[in-house]
Amino acid sequence: MFESPYLLFLGDAPDSLAAKVAQGIYDWRPESVVGQFRMEGCKADLGITDMSIKDAVEAGAKTLVIGVVNRGGIISETWKSVLVEALEEGMDIASGLHNLLRDEKDLVKAAENYGRTLYDVRIPTLQYPIANGKKRSGKRCLAVGTDCSVGKMYTALAMNREMQKQGLKSTFRATGQTGILIEGEGVPLDAVIADFMAGAIEWLTPDNDPDHWDLIEGQGSLFHASYSGVTMALVHGGQPDALILCHEPTREHMRGLPDYQQPALEDLRDVALRLAQVVNRDCKVVAISVNTQHMDEEKSLAYLAEVEQKMGIPTVDPFRQGATRLVEALI
Repeated sequence: MFESPYLLFLGDAPDSLAAKVAQGIYDWRPESVVGQFRMEGCKADLGITDMSIKDAVEAGAKTLVIGVVNRGGIISETWKSVLVEALEEGMDIASGLHNLLRDEKDLVKAAENYGRTLYDVRIPTLQYPIANGKKRSGKRCLAVGTDCSVGKMYTALAMNREMQKQGLKSTFRATGQTGILIEGEGVPLDAVIADFMAGAIEWLTPDNDPDHWDLIEGQGSLFHASYSGVTMALVHGGQPDALILCHEPTREHMRGLPDYQQPALEDLRDVALRLAQVVNRDCKVVAISVNTQHMDEEKSLAYLAEVEQKMGIPTVDPFRQGATRLVEALI
């Protein structure tokens, strides 16, 4: 993998959610970050030091990490001058976008000229098998969401941190660019050929000790018209013993789909559980993780209590309140 410390590139992100890659890296690996680079018009801010390329290199930055995502995962032409400058000043570049660094001739030429390396995280490095659906030893938990970008990765990471703190056996299994950038390994699932996606997750979550939990990073949503396929592969390839429902209650519509609304938690529970029980009849929905970042403390606690009473299972914001109750529900 690429070297830290990192300079997190936010580019011209139109909102904070567009910088979720950078936010995730900083939230879970702050010791590896020297600062952020924002272009004119950027509306995202991690609340850390803004740096020029030269300042970042002087501060020890080894890699510029593209921490902004856009629909389609495109490397914008407006970013190119900054990316070339980073290479010229001695930094490598890492990206998890669908648009690969290695396909950009000007960046490849600059990397060659300055002796630097381009890292494309979203390239499968193995030939994954086709799923066989056979039961594996060990236990698995999958976070499923009402929408994209509602906190599925944060939920799995928070639960893994809490389980390891308690001395329990667990592993966070990264399935997307941000998770891989945080963990250092995983499967870039949405870049795997469709027939092999479920098999890739079987490979990622192999046989293990009977009391070991794989905490699988969720992707997309079964209810999202654009990204439901990757979620389905996780459900069947992961063969989960437990599901955690994830939700962000302040959304006006599905992410990127203004004509679609998020489903009710009851609908997510029923649909996800039915599909999970195709491959694991004993699967259960054990808890709910709610992203309350856009609510104040009073509204957050009231909402969580309301959902818990209605759904009858533990409901918390693990990033705000900790994941102890989610882990208790799991074990």
